[in-house]
Amino acid sequence: MRTGDGLPLPARLKEEIVREHARLCLANQQVKELERICAKALRGAVEGSPEAKICHLISLKGIGPIGGQKTYNEAFYRTFNNRRQVGSYFGLAGTPYDSGQSRREQGISKSGNRRARSIAIELAWLWLQHQPDSELSQWFRNRVGALKGRIRRINIVAWRAS
Repeated sequence: MRTGDGLPLPARLKEEIVREHARLCLANQQVKELERICAKALRGAVEGSPEAKICHLISLKGIGPIGGQKTYNEAFYRTFNNRRQVGSYFGLAGTPYDSGQSRREQGISKSGNRRARSIAIELAWLWLQHQPDSELSQWFRNRVGALKGRIRRINIVAWRAS
């Protein structure tokens, strides 16, 4: 091992690199073991169990094992009676201003579960990528056209909230 200018690495630096490499190998081994355990639990899922619900989420195109587990753990461990409850939990419910003759929508509240909201928005972007021909994806493309940046981000949240 040599430095960028061709000099040999100091002995302590070599030792540190070897230790870091050993730590990285151990971490990779532990991650593979955890992935194996999770996959085994999902394969043996009983109907109605959390694992079965995660498998159902994973079956949607664009949601993988990590996204399915995150979504279940943050939101769908509980039951919702209607879409308004879901929107409120995710913090995607509207905040109307209603005073006398004045009525105005002030945007979304962002008062719900922040982690669940960020997962939902991430999944919305994945939906656009993996389900380009769906009715929702076509609505989004027609709505934003070739616009970039802030407008797209605002509309992806509006799309998820609708």
